[in-house]
Amino acid sequence: MPRMSGRSNGNVRWSKLYSFSCFRPGLVPDASPHQFGGPGFSRVVFCNQSHFHRKGLFRYPNNSVSTTKYNPATFLPKALFEQFRRVANLYFLLAAALSLTSLSPVPPMTAIAPLVFVVGISMAKEAVEDWHRLLQDLKVNSRTVKVHIGNGNFKEKTWKSLHVGEVVKVEKNGYFPSDILLLSSSYDDGLCYVESMNLDGETNLKLKRCLDATLSLDYDVEFSSFKATIRCEDPNPNLYSFIGNFKFEDQIYALSPAQVLLKDTKLRNTEYIYGVVIFSGPDTKVVKNSTRSPSKRSSIERKMDLVIYVLFTMLTLISLISAVGSYVYTKFQMLNWWYLQPNGKDPLPDGKDSQPDGKDCFFDPKRPEWSGILPFVRALILYGYLIPISLYVSIEVVKVLQAMLINSDIKLYDEETGNSAMARTSNLNEELGQVEMILSDKTGTLTCNQMEFRKCSIAGASYGGEVTDVDLAASERMNANLEKNLFSIDESNSISQSLDIFDFSVAEISFRNLKITPDEEDIENPINKRKKLSRLGQNSIIKGFNFKDDCLLNKIWIKKPQSSDIAMFFRVLALCHTGIPAEDDNKGKLRYEAESPEEVAFLIASQEFGFQFCKRTQSVMVLRELDPSSGVEVDREYKLLNLLEFSSSRKRMSVILSDEQGKIFLLCKGADSTIFDRLAVDGKMYQQATSAHLSNYSVDGLRTLALAYRTLGAAEYENWNSIFTKAKTTIGPEREELLEAASEMIEKDMILLGAAAVEDKLQKGVPECIDKLSQAGMKIWLLTGDKKETAVNIGFACSLLRYDMQQFHLSLPNAEESNKHEKASKEDILFQIETAYQATCEEGNRDKPFALVVDGKVLELALQSDVKYQFLRLAVNCASVICCRVSPKQKALITRLVKDYTGKITLAIGDGANDVGMIQSADIGVGISGMEGMQAVMASDFSLPQFRFLEHLLIVHGHWCYKRIAKMILYFVYKNITLGFTLFYYQLYSSFFEELLYDSWYIVLFNVMLTSLPVISMGVFEQDVSSDVCLQFPALYQQGQRNICFSWMRIIGWIMNGVYSSFAIFILSVYLSSPFAFKSDGKVADIAHLGGTMYTCLIWAVNCQIALMISHFTWIQHLFIWGSILFWYVFLLIYGELPPEHSQGGFHLLLEALAPTPMYWLTTLVVVVVSLLPYFLHIAIQRLFYPMDDHLIQEMKYCKKDVTDSFMRSREQMNSKKNTHVGFSARVNAKIRYWKEQLHHKKQWPGAKISDK
Repeated sequence: MPRMSGRSNGNVRWSKLYSFSCFRPGLVPDASPHQFGGPGFSRVVFCNQSHFHRKGLFRYPNNSVSTTKYNPATFLPKALFEQFRRVANLYFLLAAALSLTSLSPVPPMTAIAPLVFVVGISMAKEAVEDWHRLLQDLKVNSRTVKVHIGNGNFKEKTWKSLHVGEVVKVEKNGYFPSDILLLSSSYDDGLCYVESMNLDGETNLKLKRCLDATLSLDYDVEFSSFKATIRCEDPNPNLYSFIGNFKFEDQIYALSPAQVLLKDTKLRNTEYIYGVVIFSGPDTKVVKNSTRSPSKRSSIERKMDLVIYVLFTMLTLISLISAVGSYVYTKFQMLNWWYLQPNGKDPLPDGKDSQPDGKDCFFDPKRPEWSGILPFVRALILYGYLIPISLYVSIEVVKVLQAMLINSDIKLYDEETGNSAMARTSNLNEELGQVEMILSDKTGTLTCNQMEFRKCSIAGASYGGEVTDVDLAASERMNANLEKNLFSIDESNSISQSLDIFDFSVAEISFRNLKITPDEEDIENPINKRKKLSRLGQNSIIKGFNFKDDCLLNKIWIKKPQSSDIAMFFRVLALCHTGIPAEDDNKGKLRYEAESPEEVAFLIASQEFGFQFCKRTQSVMVLRELDPSSGVEVDREYKLLNLLEFSSSRKRMSVILSDEQGKIFLLCKGADSTIFDRLAVDGKMYQQATSAHLSNYSVDGLRTLALAYRTLGAAEYENWNSIFTKAKTTIGPEREELLEAASEMIEKDMILLGAAAVEDKLQKGVPECIDKLSQAGMKIWLLTGDKKETAVNIGFACSLLRYDMQQFHLSLPNAEESNKHEKASKEDILFQIETAYQATCEEGNRDKPFALVVDGKVLELALQSDVKYQFLRLAVNCASVICCRVSPKQKALITRLVKDYTGKITLAIGDGANDVGMIQSADIGVGISGMEGMQAVMASDFSLPQFRFLEHLLIVHGHWCYKRIAKMILYFVYKNITLGFTLFYYQLYSSFFEELLYDSWYIVLFNVMLTSLPVISMGVFEQDVSSDVCLQFPALYQQGQRNICFSWMRIIGWIMNGVYSSFAIFILSVYLSSPFAFKSDGKVADIAHLGGTMYTCLIWAVNCQIALMISHFTWIQHLFIWGSILFWYVFLLIYGELPPEHSQGGFHLLLEALAPTPMYWLTTLVVVVVSLLPYFLHIAIQRLFYPMDDHLIQEMKYCKKDVTDSFMRSREQMNSKKNTHVGFSARVNAKIRYWKEQLHHKKQWPGAKISDK
């Protein structure tokens, strides 16, 4: 028996209420039948007949998604390409090939084994990381949805097995698995609510409505015989348009975006919907908006390639010197060396024979020009140790271990969600320490997607006064108690009836002598008279209601003279909305669901104030309200006559209703500028005070709406309603204009009641995190799909904006006209950009803060090729940039342009599918693992539980990883040059004789065992300062931004250090060892003794060098450094015990030749001291005369200055903070300056009134 579903909320027929076409399926002029079948409109979907789409002409892809970089077929070629685009690997591939020939001076295994090891480890790392991406894909693809399988039966199927044409049933709070055409819903008229935050970042619920023709498909069994055909546009990335038609029962209906449910959006406030899949998998709009996962390389790794080029140039140079030297010796001296004459008979390249019985076809002392080729090729192989092949694999290992430390850091763990930070790729660890630009999403990234009712202004008085964090911090900085200085003026003056928060320095002015307003009799005991603050910093108990003012709570307001205005204000909150009471809780409170979170917050607030919205039908709204005259709660019914919904162009919403006495009211809420323009002459009594309060609310980062009403006569309403009804029933493009004209006729001559302010609640720690990031030298841009007002309010809330910051708003005068005259609009935008840029460049404005606010429509023009550079030039000159109404494509484009234009390391952070393009386009992409799916996380390089953890990830781990990797590379360059140049010096010393100074096993073990573990331990555990100090001294982070630790001066310095050390090791080893006997019988050192001694000095020198480089020692580093030196002696002992045919010159070398000789140990000591002396002198002079920030902090720590000299620590801490125009500290400083100016003004003009901003 097929399971049946019944509909709910049958008494609410929403289509009768909504007026504008955005909430009703209208005619689509572009959807004419002749379009379909042509270019761009070729898609045909056979509903409930998915077998047509699995093969043949109308075959479409299935619904599986993939974010992996490789698959089994492409892994090997793509991974090999990734490895061999590194120039060092290419060189060693050539060297490995040459080692198989007779030209090689070393055994083939010494060249092939390191290459296979390095490339194998790197490819294995890539495979493991891609495997984790595959697991994330499997998690998404394995989600289930109910699919019609025939005869009215629905069965759970995985998302990946879904095909175009299948009918699906999605239930409440479920995500849509693909792009779906809505057929019906649990509501009578096929309406459903959709949350699209994953796509556009908006928390507002969107209304979708099916065609009237499919309303009857309201049960499972109805689909047993359902068949229809859809012809529509081809897959495209446009989220806000859809053109198609629907053929059902021989009738053709036009389709619009109102019937399309996009993949990754969420069904809300609706029990279930039925729909048919029209786009699946890679054809869905969200996937079309995504970009291919790029292969990212850090800037240090790219610069490391240039270092390899430098080393390769040095390699070529010394190889040429060896070849030329060999040529000179062969031509001018070797002919006289009869004991070195070759023999044998091999053909020369010109066909002539060489010496009889010779074995080397290229060597003939009589033809040195040909024999010179052999030393050059052999030198390239022999000196190849200048190129540190093990550097790449060591860095890969270190980065993986660094990523593990990031993943396991308890300070990056969120206890509330149970999520922790995750490094999804380890290629970019050091890039975290060089970020200069941060591009952030808003909704879900900075905010919690929760609205809270915070303050309101009613009849000219402000309520809900709570000390903001900025005020509290400023108070503490000025050494005063803020709670003692909270003032609220009640009834005496409607203009000055506002909560004024003042603070002052006790050293400057006395509290008793401070006169703030002329109405001192009202503030004799303000704390006792009016307890506005229940407690500083107290958290909201009721979700959505964080209001602290006893004057409006507990029915106290009914005693006020303005009680009738207050009651009407609460009625507007409780009746002017589209919400629905959802369910009761145990305390008699209702939960509400509405189109926007602001409406939910208003309904919760009105309920707390005694005006509970209880019930809604098609035409009646029931309100349990507090009667001001009696103080008793009564149930009243209001007949809903009309609803004029909110839109971005109208910026207001109105309801027209009549009460039980038959009085007709229009209740309106909207933007203050829109409401103020529509007030009656006698309705502006509270406008001045309300405007002042709105300004203060905006500074606090709150969203504000003004509330007004008017009373309508019956005749006036009937006359208007006939005009409005005619406009509603009009079909055609003029419908919208007629409706707007009709609304203008009635929404006028209103009486202002006041304003309400809600907070888009920020995530915990967001302002503090932004403050710290700003002090560390990072600029933060806000990119959001929300409207401008919302984005600006959040900018204030998270301290990206402040009240004294000059804002440039790039806008177009009329959006419709701009579409018609793009050239004129572009010229207008250019003029605005140039004007703003000139203002930022003026001499007097260079230290002033500027902010740029721009919306998506302007961005379309500003990002075009002939405008974008002027726009970016202005943007980078501003302290804050906020982009509103930005599409996912525009986010990605802005990110790429900023990255390319500034040349700075750019980080993008977001939490939804609409942020994927931005995350992938940035140098570093960070995904927030929040409540909105895993799309951003799967596309990211790093994931975080919340935004606040970005501070610790960048300033601590980023700083550490940057310095660790930089030190690693420099040390690798040093130690490999030291090894390679000792071989080169020996070639010079031995007249370019081609015998190896070191045993081949010595060379193999140098990078694999004897010097690898210390440098890996440094790359994992090195800390110049602790994590707490990194956060206390954010200027340390700027070392990475300026690339101090990996500058070309540093690189050249370490190259020269390696050249010097190799020279000292070679010269001292030769001239200290050669004159003395190594054995009791008087035998002097041979090449095995000299090589062993020199190699011992080399191992000691490079390991002691890394000990000097390390700032933070652990037992692991001690074990690896001194253990590597010990391992050399152990290896030499074991190797010497092998038979001579295996150990060759190393047979009993340590026990019989080196260890018994005092000169061996003396040589080692002298060589190590002399080779390290320049570096020791360098760091001593630098720390004494030119100390860096970390040197000073280390000195404070080791000399206990942080304990004994708190002033010094505070001074250095203040000096370490970059002077910034954004962030919490900047707002506090601005607040202090403002208060001081006001107090100075008050001293000069005692009668003046001070106002707070």
